[in-house]
Amino acid sequence: MNVGCPKEIKVNENRVGLTPGGARSMVAAGHKVLVQAGAGVGSGFPDAEYAAAGAVVVKTAQEVFDGSELVIKVKEPQAVEISAMHVGQVLFTYLHLAPDPEQTKGLLEKGITGIAYETITDAAGRLPLLTPMSEVAGRMAAHVGAFYLQAGNGGSGVLMGGVPGVPPANVVVLGAGTVGLNAIKVAAGMGARVTALDKSLPTLRYLDDIFGNRIDTLWSSEHHVEEAIAKADLVIGAVLVPGAHAPRIVTRKMLSLMKPRSVVVDVAVDQGGCFETTHATTHADPVYLVDNVLHYAVANMPGAVPRTSTIALANATLPYALKLANQGWKKALAADKGFLAGLNTHDGKLTCAPVAESLGLPFVDPASLV
Repeated sequence: MNVGCPKEIKVNENRVGLTPGGARSMVAAGHKVLVQAGAGVGSGFPDAEYAAAGAVVVKTAQEVFDGSELVIKVKEPQAVEISAMHVGQVLFTYLHLAPDPEQTKGLLEKGITGIAYETITDAAGRLPLLTPMSEVAGRMAAHVGAFYLQAGNGGSGVLMGGVPGVPPANVVVLGAGTVGLNAIKVAAGMGARVTALDKSLPTLRYLDDIFGNRIDTLWSSEHHVEEAIAKADLVIGAVLVPGAHAPRIVTRKMLSLMKPRSVVVDVAVDQGGCFETTHATTHADPVYLVDNVLHYAVANMPGAVPRTSTIALANATLPYALKLANQGWKKALAADKGFLAGLNTHDGKLTCAPVAESLGLPFVDPASLV
C-alpha cells in the first residue's frame, strides 16, 4: 500500500503522524511511504532520517495526497487539505468531528474514509490512541495554569505551591479520567491544594486510594461545581464523552462566582469545551478574558512539546496503522470491534453515533460497511 505523511499545517503544530522508525516499519512490511519534506523537523526528525528509513521524501503535501491510499496525520485536516484529498482515500488521524460541522461536511462530500484516533477503543473499553495525548495535555495543564497565574501573564499572582506562611493555590480539576488524573498528579506534586470532581464514585475512590489526604474529592453536581470554582485560583476542564461534544459543566453565569484573574485551562476544547465561555485558541494567541477570568483554550496543547508528543503518539498508533496498511481498512476494522469504533466517515456516510447525535445528522452503523 502507498502510505503518506504530510506536514501538519495547523498553527504552531509541530507534531508529525509518522516517525522515521514508523516509516522503517512500514517499508519493512512492503509498503511505499511518502513523507513531505520538513514534516518531522518540528519534532526533531530531519528529512535525512526518513530517507534512511526507506521513505520517499517529496516536496509538497499535494504529492503526498496524490500518491497515497492511506494518509497518516496528527490533527484534523484543514479545508485546504480536504480539498487536496481524493475520493476513497483513507485518513487516519484525530478528527474531533462533534464540534466541527464544516470539517464533517467536507469529509462526507469528498467521500473520505475517516478513522479517528479518539474513538478507537480497546478490549477494556479504553481509548488507547487518545490516552497518550491526554497524558501530555493533563500534565501540561498544571504547568500552563501555573504560568498564567503569574501576574505578568494576566493571572492573580498566586504561586501554585505557596510558601511557608502563605497558602498554596486552590486547583479544581473537573473530570478525573486520563487528563484529569495527570493534571492532579502534577498540580499536587507542585504543592497545590487540589479538589477533583467526577461523576464516577469508583473513580473518586481510586483517587482517594492513591492520593489519600493530599487531595479532596467531590461528586460532580452543579452545587459542588459552583462551590469548588468559587474558591479556585485555577480550574482545569478535563471532561470527555468519547466522540461527542463535551458537556457544558461551567456556565457563563457560574463564571461570575470565580475570583478575579483566576485561570481556566479547558483541555476539553478539542471536543467543544466544558466551559460555556470556551472558544478555541492557538499557541500563538492562547488566552483571553471573560468576566475577568483568564481562559486558556489551545486546541492542540501537546503540539507545544512535539518531541515527547510525537513519540508517545506513534508508540500507540503505529500498530493500528500497520494493520490498515497490511490488511486494508475493511479487513482490519472487521477483525476488531474497537478499531471499527474509530470509523467516523465513509463514502459520504457518518458512522460515529455520538458525532451524528451532536451534529443532528443521519447515522449509519459502521458494521454494515465492513
